[in-house]
Amino acid sequence: MAKKVAKPLTKPEIIEAIAKETGSTKVAVESIYNALVALVAKETKKTCTLPGLGKFSVVQRKARTGRNPQTGETIQIAAKKAVKFTVSKLLQDKVFGK
Repeated sequence: MAKKVAKPLTKPEIIEAIAKETGSTKVAVESIYNALVALVAKETKKTCTLPGLGKFSVVQRKARTGRNPQTGETIQIAAKKAVKFTVSKLLQDKVFGK
């Protein structure tokens, strides 16, 4: 049986849902959304916690050996920095129940 894949929310869907919930205009919500994204991007260079949502941080990934799925050839994947998101306990409890 095929596994259901969740459809990600698009930016316009998020803006519309927040505007509807708060009674604000889509333009105002989009402005706030863009400011939040910019703030998280700037602050994540250290660590950025959004209370009730989670924490963004930068982690160092080690170099590793991988495989090209098309050719099966072994390749080296270089070390790199990546953004990590850790979900807050509050959000986990809301999603999965306590």
